[in-house]
Amino acid sequence: MTDESQAHMDPDNLYREETYTDLKTGTIKRLIPVTAEGMADPNRKEMFLGQATIMTPVGSLPLSFEIEADTLKDAVEKYGEAAEKGIRETMEELRRLQQEQASSLVIPKGGAPGGDMPGGSFPGAGGGMPGGGIKLP
Repeated sequence: MTDESQAHMDPDNLYREETYTDLKTGTIKRLIPVTAEGMADPNRKEMFLGQATIMTPVGSLPLSFEIEADTLKDAVEKYGEAAEKGIRETMEELRRLQQEQASSLVIPKGGAPGGDMPGGSFPGAGGGMPGGGIKLP
């Protein structure tokens, strides 16, 4: 009996990894499909993944991106273009996440606790500032 919370590897989707770097710009990982026995699997295509680090105002951000290539030489030639695309997509995703975060601000009906009370004050608080000031449609 298997535990559903336990991580399982897919024996039909295994890859051997080779790493290449120029020691200044970044890294290319060549993923070679293999069988569960570790032999090359000619029925699946090799994949190339680029890796780089970009500096942001809050520190470094690791970046991974796929490089559409058939050979290592082709992947090296396409690295810059794929990196730029990866940076662009990452920045778009960060902007989207910022917008989601900004729009997730929830203001309860009545503005604040006790907002249903006349003047919007807490019971027994001796008055307080009337109303909330923030109105949502």
